[in-house]
Amino acid sequence: MTMVRSSYKIHVHGTVQGVGFRPFVYRLAREIKLDGSVENRNDGVWISLYCTREELDIFITLLKQQAPYPSTIRSIEFIQQAGRKTQSGFRILASHKGSTEITGICPDIAVCEKCLEDMKNHPRRIGYPFVNCTFCGPRFSIIRELPWDRPKTSMSGFGMCDGCRSEYNDQLDRRFHAQPIACTICGPVYYQRSFQQGDEPWPYLSAQIILALRAGKIGAIQGIGGYHLVCDATNALAVAELRKRKHRDGKPFAVMFPGMEEIRKYCECSEAEEKLITSWQRPIVILKEKKCLNTLVNKGLGSLGVMLPYTPLQHQLMTEGKFQALICTSGNLTDEPTVISPQAAEDKLMDIADFFLHSNRPIINRTDDSVARLCGESPILIRRSRGYVPAAIQVSLSVDGILALGAEQKNTFCLGKDREAILSQHIGDLKSYDTFQFMEESLGRFKKIFRFTPTLIVTDQHPDYLSTQFGNSLGIPVVAVQHHHAHIASCMAEHQLDEPVIGVAFDGTGLGADQTIWGGEFLIATLDQFTRFSWLDPIKIPGGDQAVREPWRVAIAYLYKCYGENIPFDSFHGLQCIPEIQRNQIISLLKSEAPVPVSSAAGRLFDAISVLTGCCIENTFDAEAPIRLEMAADQLEMGEYPYQINQTIGFIPTIEAIRVDLANHVPVSVISARFHRTLARVILDTCIRAREVTGLIKVVLSGGTFQNVFLTRITCSSLIMNNFTVFTHRMVPPNDGGISLGQLVVAAKKQIKKNVSKHPGRSSIHQQ
Repeated sequence: MTMVRSSYKIHVHGTVQGVGFRPFVYRLAREIKLDGSVENRNDGVWISLYCTREELDIFITLLKQQAPYPSTIRSIEFIQQAGRKTQSGFRILASHKGSTEITGICPDIAVCEKCLEDMKNHPRRIGYPFVNCTFCGPRFSIIRELPWDRPKTSMSGFGMCDGCRSEYNDQLDRRFHAQPIACTICGPVYYQRSFQQGDEPWPYLSAQIILALRAGKIGAIQGIGGYHLVCDATNALAVAELRKRKHRDGKPFAVMFPGMEEIRKYCECSEAEEKLITSWQRPIVILKEKKCLNTLVNKGLGSLGVMLPYTPLQHQLMTEGKFQALICTSGNLTDEPTVISPQAAEDKLMDIADFFLHSNRPIINRTDDSVARLCGESPILIRRSRGYVPAAIQVSLSVDGILALGAEQKNTFCLGKDREAILSQHIGDLKSYDTFQFMEESLGRFKKIFRFTPTLIVTDQHPDYLSTQFGNSLGIPVVAVQHHHAHIASCMAEHQLDEPVIGVAFDGTGLGADQTIWGGEFLIATLDQFTRFSWLDPIKIPGGDQAVREPWRVAIAYLYKCYGENIPFDSFHGLQCIPEIQRNQIISLLKSEAPVPVSSAAGRLFDAISVLTGCCIENTFDAEAPIRLEMAADQLEMGEYPYQINQTIGFIPTIEAIRVDLANHVPVSVISARFHRTLARVILDTCIRAREVTGLIKVVLSGGTFQNVFLTRITCSSLIMNNFTVFTHRMVPPNDGGISLGQLVVAAKKQIKKNVSKHPGRSSIHQQ
C-alpha cells in the first residue's frame, strides 16, 4: 500500500444537516486517525482530509455504511488538491454560506430512547420536556434558514449554560454539536393557562395537567409543529364535548397510545405496520379495529388512526398520567391550519380548550402529523408532513427554478432545485383564507431556506382554483397542467419513469380537457403529454359541490340512468330515509334541460354504491362514504358484478345486480367486496385493451381512490398476475397532496422539449 498523502476535498450532498452528520464525521476521522476538518455549508457538508488514496477509500466506504439513520446521502464527490497538511488532528469548522445551491434539511425526529432515559436520571434533564440530542428532536419545525446552526433556529434566543456548552463541545458526548441542546437551567419552558390563574412557567410536567385530563377536560398543548387538542380517549363525555366544541360530528380522531402493547389490544397490526408506527417519523397509521376503544372516537368506522408519543412531553403525559389512550387531534378550527403560537391558540381555540399549555420556543414551520396506511408491505401516505417534510425527492430530469402550486384541496406546493423536488408540508384546502395565508407564508419560508427564485410557475388547469389564480398573479411565465395527467406524472416522478405508460387516475374531481369533471380516467401518458384512452361513463351530478356532501344525490342520478323515472326505491334501503319530495326534486332536475355538472369520477361511483348499500348517506367528512364502503367489505369474498365496457365503462348492470343482491338479503359486506372486485376487474380489462393497442406493460395507479387499500391491493395483484408492471405511490400521497410533484415534472419535461420558459404567458398542456 502506498503511503503518499495528499489533500482531498469531499462534498457530501443530501439530507446531512441536523442529523448529527458533522459529529459523526468527526468521530470517524478521529477513529481512523485522519487529519482535516468538516463544515456545514448551504449546499451540503464539506470535508477536508490529508490522507492516502487508500485511506480516502476506506473513509468514504465507512461514511456510507455508518451514516446516522435519519440522514440520506445523495452523492459524494471528491477532488485532489494541491498543497500539504496545514494542521494536525481533526476539527469542526464554523458554518458559512456559499452559493445558491442547498442541501437537504432533516425532518423533525422522534425523541430517542437514550434521551428518554436522560429524563429519568440525568441531573439537569430529569423530567425536562425539551430533551434532545444530536440524533433526535426538532429540526425542520425550528429552522429559519441554512446552514443548520443554532443561530438560524428558534433556539437562537436561548444561551447555553456551562453544562450544555461542555456537552456541545465534547466530541465523545451524544450532544456534540446538537443545535437544539437544552436543559432545565438554560432551555425553553412550558407555561400553562387556564384563565383562572396567572402564567406559570415550569420545566417539569405539572400534575395539574394530568388531573385536568383525568377529569375530562380538553387541553390545547403546543407540540413540535403546532398545537394538539388533547383529551382522555376512554372518557365518552370528554370526547363528545370535543366533538361538540370543534363542530366535528363524524370525522375520526387520531389516538395516541403509550406503546405497541396497548395498540394491539384494540387494533390488528402487522409487522410492517408496527415498523411504520415505531419509525423515527412517527406518523399516524390507520389500522383495522378489532376491539372498540370508544364509539365516539371513530363513529363505528372500523378503523383507528393510531400513533405513539414522539415528543418528551407526550411520553411524560402517557407514562406519568398512566393514560390508556389520548385523543391527539390538530389544534385548529374546521378547515383552518393548525395554530402555532400561544396568541393564535388562545384566540382560535378559546371556545374549545379548557386549558392551554404553551412553550416559549417558537414554532417556525407549521407541520401537521403525517398520516399513512399499509398496502401489503408498502406504505401509502395520505398526508405527508411532520417526519417527512422537507426531505427532497430525486427525479429523472432537471426541474431547476420551477415552482408548482398544486391543487385546491389537500394543497402542497413543490420547488425544483437541479434534479430534486422539494415538496411542502400538507397545507390544506385553499378555500379557507387562513389556509391560503399559510400557503403564502410557507412558500416564503421555503424560498428563503432553499435559496429559491422561481423562473416558471405551474398550476392546475382549473381557472377558479386559488392556487391557479395566485400563480397567474406572480408576473412569471405560467404553465397549466391537466389534473389527472399531474396525478400520473407524480407517481412516474417517484419511480423516475420517463417513458410512455398506461395511467389509471381515479379520484373525486378534476377539470378535464373537455371542460367536464374527470376522475375515472385511463390515460396513455408520458411526462409531457397524454391521450385519454377510456373513462368511466359520465353521470350528471345534481347539486354540484353539494352532491359531494350529500352523496344520496349521486345515487339517485345513477338510479335514474339505470331505470329512468321508474326507480325502485323500495329496493334500496339507503335511500328510504330521504324524503320523497327531495327525491322527486332530484329526478325533476335530471329530466329537465337545466345545466347540470357531468362527471366521470370514480369517487362519485363509490359515493353512490355506499348510499345504495346503506353504508353512508351523507359525508360528514372528506370521502366518508367510500371509506365506510371499504371498511364494510368482506375481503374473503371473491365474487364480481357485470358491467359494460365500450369506449366508456358503464355500471348499469352492476347496479341492477346489487339491487338483486339486496332483495335476496345478501350481506352488505359481500356486496361491498363484489363491487371492489368489479372495479379491479374493470381496471384489468381496460389495461389489457390498452396493451393490445399500444404494447405498453407499465401501469401507473394514482388519485385519491387508491388510498383504498383493498382496491389497490386486489388491482395490483390482478395486474401483476397478467404480466403488467405496476407502480403505486410510496413517497407522496396518491391524493391531491401529490399533484404539485406531478405538475413540476410535466412542466420540466415540456420545458426541455419546447423551451416554454422563453415564451411568457400561459400554456396549456394536454392532448385530447
